[in-house]
Parts: sequence; structure tokens; C-alpha cells
Amino acid sequence: MRSLAVLAAVVVLVAGCDSDEAIDADSTISVSEESRASVDCPPLDGASSPTRQFDAPPPDCLDPNATYDAIVTTNKGEFTIALDPSSAPVAANNFVFLARNRYFDDTVCHRIIPNFVVQCGDPTATGTGGPGYTIVDEPPAPGSYRIGSVAMAKTPAPDSAGSQFFIITGSDGVALPPDYALFGQVVDGFETSVEAMAAAGTFPDGAPSEPIEIQTVRIVER
Repeated sequence: MRSLAVLAAVVVLVAGCDSDEAIDADSTISVSEESRASVDCPPLDGASSPTRQFDAPPPDCLDPNATYDAIVTTNKGEFTIALDPSSAPVAANNFVFLARNRYFDDTVCHRIIPNFVVQCGDPTATGTGGPGYTIVDEPPAPGSYRIGSVAMAKTPAPDSAGSQFFIITGSDGVALPPDYALFGQVVDGFETSVEAMAAAGTFPDGAPSEPIEIQTVRIVER
């Protein structure tokens, strides 16, 4: 059994290092200027084609009077994330911005560790991919994580989250220190789709035992 004491003192490692105790993301990949896009709020019903590199973090694209759900369709079924802009407004806005730009469509979840997390949001599937920018940290209160929580992955550096996110699937994930912006909760499809995704988890590096694909992420605004 992995030590929860180690989890309590988790160190977020740089990409390429093997650890089943860290939420690892490195959003500093280089891209050509031709592959970048200017930063505007995307259409409410989603862009016509995916964009995966941007010049800067997104503007505020959320209606403060609206609520937001993300319907995630995968090769293991569908699940729904209730987004929580009140707890992590920057991370929630970022997720909606990327989803409406179809950033997550046709990508794979690159890191799945049993009783810990399913980690997705890197179009390169290497653990080093990102949208060309990073966002500020929004650490939650201690004890906020629970099974089904959705939070941002980051490097050890401050304000280093970009597009990679994780879903907590077990008690080891719940025991993470409050270093990762908590911006949503899976409210439907956890016991079916997310658990089917989590079943592909491996030790120690979390390389999935089979492809786990995000086909689409659709934002529902009410």
C-alpha cells in the first residue's frame, strides 16, 4: 500500500520523472507562431474546429449569473462535471474557454493511477503539453478534495497550471495537499464511465493499459 504520509508531503515533479505521488504537468512546450491563435471568448455553442495554442490566458468568458456543466464523452461512456466558478473562478473560466475551443476533443488521458487520479487535458499525450499560457494558482481549503473532484494539474512552479486536469478516483487522491485548483465535481457517470477509465490505471508511472480517449467536451450554460 502506498504511504499516505508521502502523499501528505507530495512534491510535484517535472515531466518525465516517474512518480505515483504527484500531479505532474509541464505547460512550457514551444510552438511556432503560426500554430497560435488570438485570445477571444469562443462561441457559446463551441468553435467550428479545435484550437490548441493561444497567445495569452483567456479573458473572462463566464456569465456570473449562470451555472455551467461540462458533458464529457469518452470511449468509456459519458460523465458530467458541475463546474464551480465560486471556488476557482480562473480555473473554471479556463476550462470552459478551452472546451468551447474544442481543445480537449479527440485527446487521450495520459496518466491513470489506481485509487488516485485520472489525468487528462494534454493534446500531446506526453504529460508536457499545454495551451501556450499558464494561469494563477487558486488553492482550495484543506480537506476540500473528495472522490470525483476535478482539479488542475501543475508543476512545482507557482502559477503553472495550463490545460491538464485530473479527476480524483480514490482515497490517495483525496489525501492530496490543497495545492491544485478545485474547479468541479463529477455529478453523473462516475460509477460507470469514470470508473471504467480508472480501470486502465497502472503503477508506477500511470501509463494507461489501454487508450482512454476524450471524444468531446460540451459546455452547458444555464
